[in-house]
Amino acid sequence: MSSQYVNPSLDWFENIIGLNIPQEGEKVELDGCEYIFKNGILRSSALLSAAQEQTSDTFGFKWSKRDTFEGEAMQDVLRNWLLEKYGDVTSSSWFKGLGENPVVLDAGCGASNSALVMFDQVLEKIRYIGVDVSEAVDVAKLRFHEKGIQIGALQSDLMQLPLPDQSVDLIFSEGVLHHTDDTKKALKAVNRHLKVGGYFLFYVYRKKGPIREFTDDYIREKLQNMSPQESWQEIKALTALGETLGDLDIEIDIKENIDLLDIPAGTINLQRLFYWHIFKAFYRPEMTFDEMNHINFDWYAPKNAHRQTLDEVREWCSEIGLSIEHETEELAGLTIIAKKTDQL
Repeated sequence: MSSQYVNPSLDWFENIIGLNIPQEGEKVELDGCEYIFKNGILRSSALLSAAQEQTSDTFGFKWSKRDTFEGEAMQDVLRNWLLEKYGDVTSSSWFKGLGENPVVLDAGCGASNSALVMFDQVLEKIRYIGVDVSEAVDVAKLRFHEKGIQIGALQSDLMQLPLPDQSVDLIFSEGVLHHTDDTKKALKAVNRHLKVGGYFLFYVYRKKGPIREFTDDYIREKLQNMSPQESWQEIKALTALGETLGDLDIEIDIKENIDLLDIPAGTINLQRLFYWHIFKAFYRPEMTFDEMNHINFDWYAPKNAHRQTLDEVREWCSEIGLSIEHETEELAGLTIIAKKTDQL
C-alpha cells in the first residue's frame, strides 16, 4: 500500500454517526432506531417490507458468489461501462473540488463492486461508507479489508440511514434506488444526507418497449415463490438461450420502425434484438456462463425493480434541489451526475 494512505482508522466515521464503535454484540440507538454491532458492522433491527425482505435475501445471495463477478472479463466490462456512463469521475475538476478526503456514501453498496472500480485511484483517500439492506455489506467490508482499507459499514434500509443531514460530500448509488419500495422516495431520503455543493451520482432502470416490459414483469413474478438458489437455477435456461443466440452471431435488417412495439428500424444482431426488446438474456463471449447468469439474476430475481423515464428523473431531481450536470440515457437505464444546490 502507498505511504500516502491517510485513512487507517474510523475516527471520522464515529464523528459522523455520533458515537464510538460499540463492542461485538452490543446494541445502540442511532437516529431513533436500534442497531446491533455484529461482525464489525452496525445492523439495523428495523423491520423491512415483504418486498424489501425478498430483495435483501436476493442480493445477499448474489453478492456472496464472488466467483461470478470478480473475474477479469467481468471487471473490464464493468470498468468500461462505468466510464461510458459517468466519465472519468476521480480525474474531474468537480471531484477534486470536494477536497482531499471526501466522505463518499455508497447507497446500496452490495459487494462494493462498482465503487471499487469507480474510485480505484483514490481508495486510500476517500472516507467510504458502504450501506446495504442485505448481508452483501459483509462482502463489501471484506473486499476493502483485503486491500488494507477500513470502511464505515452499515446494514440498513436506505429510507432510514443513521447519518446526519448534510454529512457526506458525494453519494454514489449505482443501480440501487429502483430496488427500494419507491424510487422517488428513496432518492429524496438519501439526498438529505448530502451537503449543499456535494454531488449525487446514480443509475436507475429505464422503461423499455411493451414486450420487454411485459416479459420482465412476468418472469419476475414467476420467481417470487422461489428461493434465491432456485431462481438462480431457473434463470440459467434464459442465460443458455442468450448464449445460443449470441454464438449464432446473426444480424437482421429491420426495414422500418415498428412503432407499435417501440422497435426501431436498422441492422441489429439477433441476440441484441431479443435482449433489448423481448427478454434480458445477457451475452458476452469473453464471460463465463455463471458471470452472464449473475447479470440476468441481478435483473430478474429481486421483486422491487422499478423502471423510470428520463422526464421523471429530471423532475425528481429538480424537486429536491439537485441540478443535473451530466446525464446518459441508454436503452438499459439512466445515469445522472447532479450537484446539490439547495437543501429542500
